[in-house]
Amino acid sequence: MSEQPSGRSAPLAAPQAPVATHCPYCALQCGTRLSPAGPGDGPAGAPVTVEPDAFPVNQGGLCQKGWTAPTLLRAPDRLRTPLLRNGAGRLVPASWPDALDSVASRLREIRAAHGPDAVAVLGGGGLTNEKAYLLGKFARLALGTSQIDYNGRFCMSSAATAGTAAFGLDRGLPFPVTDLAEADAVLLAGANPAETMPPLMRHLGRAKATIVIDPRRTPTAERATLHLSPAPGTDLALALGLLHIAVTEGLYDRDAVERRTVGFEGAWGHAAAWWPERVERVTGVPASRQAEAVRILAGARRAYVLTGRGAEQHSNGTDTVAAFVNLALALGLPGRAGSGYGCLTGQGNGQGGREHGQKADQLPGYRSITDPRAREHVARVWGVAPERLPGPGRSAFELLDALGTDGGPRALLVFGSNPVVSAPDAARVTRRLSALDLLVVADFVPSETARLAHVVLPVLQWAEEEGTLTNLEGRVLRRRRAVSPPPGARGDLRVLRELAVRLGEPADRYPEEPRLVFEELRRASRGGRADYSGITYERLDAGEALYWPCPQNPDGPTHPGTPRMFLDGFAHPDGRARFQEVDHREPAETPDDRFPLWATTGRLLAQYQSGSQTRRVPDLMRAAPGPTVEIHPDTAARAGVAEGDLAWVRSARGRVTARVRMVPTLRADTVFLPFHFPDDGRANLLTGTALDPRSKMPEFKVSAVRVEPAGRGTARGATGL
Repeated sequence: MSEQPSGRSAPLAAPQAPVATHCPYCALQCGTRLSPAGPGDGPAGAPVTVEPDAFPVNQGGLCQKGWTAPTLLRAPDRLRTPLLRNGAGRLVPASWPDALDSVASRLREIRAAHGPDAVAVLGGGGLTNEKAYLLGKFARLALGTSQIDYNGRFCMSSAATAGTAAFGLDRGLPFPVTDLAEADAVLLAGANPAETMPPLMRHLGRAKATIVIDPRRTPTAERATLHLSPAPGTDLALALGLLHIAVTEGLYDRDAVERRTVGFEGAWGHAAAWWPERVERVTGVPASRQAEAVRILAGARRAYVLTGRGAEQHSNGTDTVAAFVNLALALGLPGRAGSGYGCLTGQGNGQGGREHGQKADQLPGYRSITDPRAREHVARVWGVAPERLPGPGRSAFELLDALGTDGGPRALLVFGSNPVVSAPDAARVTRRLSALDLLVVADFVPSETARLAHVVLPVLQWAEEEGTLTNLEGRVLRRRRAVSPPPGARGDLRVLRELAVRLGEPADRYPEEPRLVFEELRRASRGGRADYSGITYERLDAGEALYWPCPQNPDGPTHPGTPRMFLDGFAHPDGRARFQEVDHREPAETPDDRFPLWATTGRLLAQYQSGSQTRRVPDLMRAAPGPTVEIHPDTAARAGVAEGDLAWVRSARGRVTARVRMVPTLRADTVFLPFHFPDDGRANLLTGTALDPRSKMPEFKVSAVRVEPAGRGTARGATGL
C-alpha cells in the first residue's frame, strides 16, 4: 500500500464536556466518557482521554484495551483519502467521486457479465446496528445479490443456532450481566473472560463457585473453584457425561423438565451411553471431577451455564452448545429467576450485527429470509415487491472460498472485517481474494485485507460517529460522536448511499443520518423475534435501559423492554424449551504420526480479534508484541525448542512462525496460538475448512500440527515434534 499524503489534517474537534459513549471493542460495551486533553501536535490532531463510567457491565472499570482506545484515533497510518490501484499495481490517492465512480462502473460491468450473485458483501460484528441494517438492504436491493454474510459467522453462530433450536430465539445473555454477581455457581465452557472481557470478572468473581472447562489453565481457570481440562475437540463428550451424572444421581430437576420442556427422553437416550469412566477415557477429565462439577451446579440455588468460542468453534459446535443447553435445561436453569444459560458473545455488536440483515439467511428483526411473511413485511418497509428480495446465500467461509471461482462471486465489498487474518485456512482465503476482479474495502486503517484491495474507502471510527449497538445481554446502547473525523473520511452510511445512487437506486431509500436509519430499522424489525420497534433514540438518550424484544405499543403503555427472558415461557409456540438429540463425534482432523499435537487458537488480554486496531496501539504492542506458541516444557524438549526460541508450527495447510512460550500447566498434547497477528504469524494459516453442518462455523479450535525449530535441523540437531 502506498504511503498516505504528507499534508496534515485539521485537528480533531473535541467537545467541551465529556461525552458518554461505549468502548469500541468487545460485546460488554463498557461505558466510557471521552474528553479533550488539550491541543494536539500529532498527525491526527488533538488527543482525547477516556474515563470509565458507572455503566452496569463495567461499574467503573476498563481493561487495557478500553483505557488505550483513544490512541487509535491518532493512528499515524489512519486512512484519510480513497485509494485506487493503478496500472502499475500500486494503491494511489484518489478523489471520492473518482473512487465511487470506479467502484460503481466495475460493479455494473461484473453484474452485466455474470449476474447479480457475481457481487458479494462481507460485513462485520463491529458495525453499528444502522450500518448492519443498511448494508443488508444495499446488498439485496442496490446490488440484487444473495451473497452477503458477516464475520460473526466465525464467532457465535453455533450458539445462535443451538439457542434458537432450544428456546425459539437467540439472545446471547437472556438476562442482565449484573445477575451473574448473585450466582451461587457458574459453569464456563470454552470461555476465558479474565483475558477476553476482564470487567465481566467483577460479576463472575462474586459467584460462590465457578467451574471452568478449557484445555488450557487460563487466567479464568486459575481463579476457578474447579478446572476441567478436556482434550481439544472433546467438549461434547464431556457435556454428555455431565448430563449422564445429573440424571443417574437424581440431581436433575424432574419437575422443570416435565412442565417446561419437550424431548428429554431423546436427549437422554444419547447421554445414557456416556458413563463417567467412558467420558474420562475420551476427554481425560477424571470421573470424580465430572461428578463434583454436577454436584456444585445442582446444589446451587442460583446457577448459570455459559458457553464461549471454545465450545462453538468446532465442526460439531452447534451440537456441543446444545449439549450444554441440555444440561442447563435438565437442571431447570433457563427461565428460572436468578439462573439460566447464556453465550458470551465476542464482537462489539455481534448480537445486533446478526439481527438486522447482514447475515446470509436473515432479514431485519431476526427474521428468516425464507419465510414468505417475513419477506413481505420487509419488502413493504423497503417499498419493493417481495420477489425482488434474493433468497439465502452462502455462509461467510463458503462465500470466501467461492471467490474468483467458476460460478462464484467476481467482486467483493468488505465492511468492518479483515478475513486475510481472521478466516480459516488463511492462505487459501488470501488466494481467493487475490483472484477477484474487484475487491473494495471500507476501513479506517490499512488492514491486511485492505492492502490487497483494488479500491480502499476511508471511513469513520467509533468516536467519530453516531449510532446504536446491542451488547451481549441484548441491551441497545447509544454510540455518540465525541470528536470530528479527519477531512477525507466518510461515514459508511454515506458511502452506501452514494454507491446505491450510482447503481440506479433512489437516494431517499438510503438515508445517511443514523437516526433516520434507526427509525426505518424499527419498522422493519416490528413483529420479528428481535423487535426494536419500541426503542427510540429519545428513550436511549434519556437513560432508559432497553433490552429487546421491545415492541411498540401504540394503543397502550410504553413497553419497558425485556431484560430477563423466558420467565413466563419459551419462544416456541407451546412455550416449552426443546432438548436436542446430540452425540459426540471426532473433529474433522485428528493428530497422527506426521502432525502429533493439537493446536488451539484464541485471544490475548492486550490484543483484539485480527489485531488491525490493537496492533496500532504502542502500549498494547509492548504487552503482546507478536505471535507466540504456548507449549508444555516436556513437549518443547521433545520438539527441540526452548523458551524464547523461534519455532515453526506446521499443519497440513501451512506454517506459522512464533516465539516459544513455556507453560507447565498446558496439556502435553496441545499447543496454543493467539490469532491476532499478520503475515507468517497468522494462526489461521494452520486452521482447516471443516464447517459445522448447521451453523457453518469453521473448526478453529482444533488442528493437527507439529512444532520444530525455525530453520529445522539447525538448532541442537532437533527433528521437531
